[in-house]
Amino acid sequence: MPLLPRVAASDRAEAGDRLPHLTGLADGVFAYTEPNRGGTPYSAGVVAGPDGVTVIDAAVPEARARMLAGAVEALDAGPVRTVVATHDCGGHPFGSAAFPGAAVIAHTLARAGRDTGAALPSVTFDDRLTVHCGERRIELLYCGPAHTAHDVAAWLPGDRLLFAGGVVSHGTAPSAVLGSVEGMLRAVGTLRGLGARTVVCGHGRVCGPEAFDETEAYLRWIQSVALKGWSQDLTPLQAARAADPGDFGRLAAGPERIVGNLRRAYAELDGEVLGEPLDARR
Repeated sequence: MPLLPRVAASDRAEAGDRLPHLTGLADGVFAYTEPNRGGTPYSAGVVAGPDGVTVIDAAVPEARARMLAGAVEALDAGPVRTVVATHDCGGHPFGSAAFPGAAVIAHTLARAGRDTGAALPSVTFDDRLTVHCGERRIELLYCGPAHTAHDVAAWLPGDRLLFAGGVVSHGTAPSAVLGSVEGMLRAVGTLRGLGARTVVCGHGRVCGPEAFDETEAYLRWIQSVALKGWSQDLTPLQAARAADPGDFGRLAAGPERIVGNLRRAYAELDGEVLGEPLDARR
């Protein structure tokens, strides 16, 4: 029998889209998604096996993390044994504190320079790592620099299901200010090649491979705006003000992310190393 959350359909219908909820994607595999209230709705993954649960992306801030932990507990699928941190951005690692005792897995770069226990992964890897949840394989793939310098995606090949973390967005503007515009384009190409049927983005609705097209089109637009502004000696802010976002203007968090993305694209046009921290003085 498929493992489903212990939430009555009538209760979910009554709540509508006002509350975060778990959606079954495969036997024992769920997406945890928040409603879109005009910000950047958060998504996570939950994989339940015979010996416990793997959570992909623990929520932040603390209130979000506790809601996610409550949803996982309602599954009654055993303890959370593993938390996969797809990236270290905006406090993401601190959500792991909602799952005490779980092994926290992240890319090696996500641990470097951290001295806070709640943020410190206990298992790190450089390129690929396989997590076993019962008979199910969860393949962790390093694909940074993209959204950050150390992005990880979680690929479930048996289900053709991808948890893309911050690399792929759907309905939300991508952010490359801490990573790389060009690097994110490369990462999207790599993830597209996996052949996923279902994509769970770090922000946005559960979708299919059309999310790759949306993310790629936005990033190509950022590069074109950056090249025009850079060639005319405009600042990223000036280039952003002069740009017509068209359909991209409807993306959640779109207006506030344009300048940061252009700043990153300018750095790449200047020949800076992909993913290197930006000079805040410029």
